[in-house]
Amino acid sequence: MRLKTSLLKEPKHKELVSCIGWTTADELYSCSEDHQILKWNLLTNETSLVVRLPDDIYPVDLHWFPKNVGAKKQTQAEIYVLTSTDGKFHLVSKMGRIEKSVEAHKGAVLAGRWNYDGTALLTAGEDGQIKIWSKSGMLRSTLLSQGSPVYSVAWSPDSDRILYTSGRQLIIKPLQPSAKVIQWKAHDGLVLKVDWNSVNDLILSGGEDCKYKVWDSFGRLLHTSSSQDYPITSLSWTPDGEVFAVGSFNTLRLCDKTGWSYALEKPNTGSVFSLAWSADGTQLAGACGNGHVIFAHVVEQHWEWKNFVITLTKRRTMQVRNVQNDAVDVLEFRDRVIKASMAFDHLVVATSLQCYIYNSRNWNTPIIFDLKEGTISLILQAEKHFLLVEGSGLCTFSYEGRLISSPKFPGLRADILNAQTASLSNDTIAVRDRTDEKVILFFDAMTGKPIGDGKPLTHKLEVSELALDQCGPSTERKIALIDKNRDLYLTFVHHLGKDPKICKIGSMVHSMAWNNTANILCGIQDDQFTVWYYPSVVFTDKELLPKTIYTKDGSEFGRAPHILSYVGAKATLRRGDGSLVYSNVPLYPALLHEYCTSARWEDALRLCRFAKDEALWACLAGLAMANRDLATAEIAYAAIRELPRVQYINFIKKQPSKDSALAHMLMFSGHFQEAEATLLQAGLIYQAIQLNIDLFNWNRALELAVKHKTHVDTVLAYRQKFLQKFGRRETNKRFLEYSEAVEVDWDKIQAKIEMELVKEREKAANPSVKSNVVLRH
Repeated sequence: MRLKTSLLKEPKHKELVSCIGWTTADELYSCSEDHQILKWNLLTNETSLVVRLPDDIYPVDLHWFPKNVGAKKQTQAEIYVLTSTDGKFHLVSKMGRIEKSVEAHKGAVLAGRWNYDGTALLTAGEDGQIKIWSKSGMLRSTLLSQGSPVYSVAWSPDSDRILYTSGRQLIIKPLQPSAKVIQWKAHDGLVLKVDWNSVNDLILSGGEDCKYKVWDSFGRLLHTSSSQDYPITSLSWTPDGEVFAVGSFNTLRLCDKTGWSYALEKPNTGSVFSLAWSADGTQLAGACGNGHVIFAHVVEQHWEWKNFVITLTKRRTMQVRNVQNDAVDVLEFRDRVIKASMAFDHLVVATSLQCYIYNSRNWNTPIIFDLKEGTISLILQAEKHFLLVEGSGLCTFSYEGRLISSPKFPGLRADILNAQTASLSNDTIAVRDRTDEKVILFFDAMTGKPIGDGKPLTHKLEVSELALDQCGPSTERKIALIDKNRDLYLTFVHHLGKDPKICKIGSMVHSMAWNNTANILCGIQDDQFTVWYYPSVVFTDKELLPKTIYTKDGSEFGRAPHILSYVGAKATLRRGDGSLVYSNVPLYPALLHEYCTSARWEDALRLCRFAKDEALWACLAGLAMANRDLATAEIAYAAIRELPRVQYINFIKKQPSKDSALAHMLMFSGHFQEAEATLLQAGLIYQAIQLNIDLFNWNRALELAVKHKTHVDTVLAYRQKFLQKFGRRETNKRFLEYSEAVEVDWDKIQAKIEMELVKEREKAANPSVKSNVVLRH
């Protein structure tokens, strides 16, 4: 990926250009100290004078009113704020008419920024004050006053905090007076420029120490650059937060969000005082010290899938290369490419007006449909369909180009979704809630409606990353999530009205990805590359989980690697320095999943015997128990020397009825309440009582016996035996009360138990009622 820059031979402005701002993806306004505001049309390559400002107005900063509010009041969206050196800010119309001028600061107004919904304007001045104004220009509050100039400010993604510079320090100040202020030393020289991205919540800063740095929203340093040749005078995030641009004297640099540099350009610009990305994130403009306005667009982006490598060679051209036979196809588009994604044998390309869908078997005849808006910020793919995230919301399309659904929910802000906070599978869409980051919303991909009773999943901590598994039936759909403590959890999407069981399967996990053909999960765990061969085993036999994990030393992946994809037996990782690394994962687990899904248990056993891998045997044991194949489970558990479980499986096999066997399988997986409910539903009251006795759940055993008026003496007898063994006296009032009223005779009890077992065998031999309880793993 690199920037392709363009400069006019002669500058249109006579003095330095101080600020710029995009109106649309192809139209830019620039302001200069020559008092001119120029309009640049990139489609026609024309430049026209909008207005000549009065001689006493020297512009410093420009920011357009946010477009997403424009649908309600279009006239307001055509206004921008222009700050100047005389202490005023001006609300200026698109035609160049100054609608209002406001005395704001003593000395120059160094920055003016609208918040994301356009309800407030923030100004920062040379006098060290930061003020908040209404959109009509009325003063709401003076947020702070300090002794040094505030060179740059930025709003937080939710517009509830502001980031500003104070000498060498950066300060995050919440708008609520009582909230805690975060302050830290950021640079060794003055901090000149900051930017805060709304999608990834990361902060950029550049200073006179000739370095640019990336921070998280808590002030923790994620990346620091080496010392550049000149001070950093400008920087800007792309709207989707994937890359950022840095400008200094005769220098323009394109960087990844983790900080490493994609490309360096050395144009003849003087200092680049301001940088701005177009709304679709494809074009960059810079305000230059020599009167030029520099334009750049991103080219040479790469996408990979199996044996295909796709490269964006020009704005409207892609090259597809098949590395197996070196065949090359060139794809031409009518408009410039904004976003693209390649997965599940389909290439989805979004241009400024249309969406193209290519099948990897035929690159000549794409399916094309028109887009409502030209601001696609994210494309997510599943095997059967894909999701487009536009400015107005989410839309699911089939690979034939048919609109399937458009999920909607209160507070939806599609522009801040990314691949970490949204996920797609064949039947489910998962989205992290913007207002509460602990909450995950689930939607049916086919209808767009909330799944189940519409109740979202609420985790105990903020969720930083989520991913849906890609295989298996929709009823067994699972979601993996990483919270802010870097713990990895797994849970079911469908939880049948009960509180979902969220199981922890890893800690210190920094990145994760599901496999495309089997429900195998890989992740970067601490300094290791970890693969969970069968993470769902945590719901069947959680003690097996450590035995089903494959680990590999992560030293070859360097510092802070990130998993890009996990396709087939190959995981693709991006190292902290930007280089791509590939890690091979053993093939056998995916093959084992395939055999078990199609109930080919003999083939699965042969595979495990051939591989002689304990992790594979453990994986087979969990899969067999989940699918209730006791014979295979017994062999697999014996192979990993889990003799108590082998004995319990033999005990399950000897159960006189299917209902008893099912209940004990649920017991095996730790689902005690479901096991009891299964027995009660089948009318096996004694077995339900005995189950609670075996678990020493005495109160529940007595409660069932009294409720069903049977086997009260059995419960009392086992309770007495238990207390005698430990030399304890009865203290439970209920047991004391029933002990006085009920006689305990072990001979009678044994006879009753024998009768119950005989009745169960007879019922199993002549079933009048079929049980419809499903084992949930």
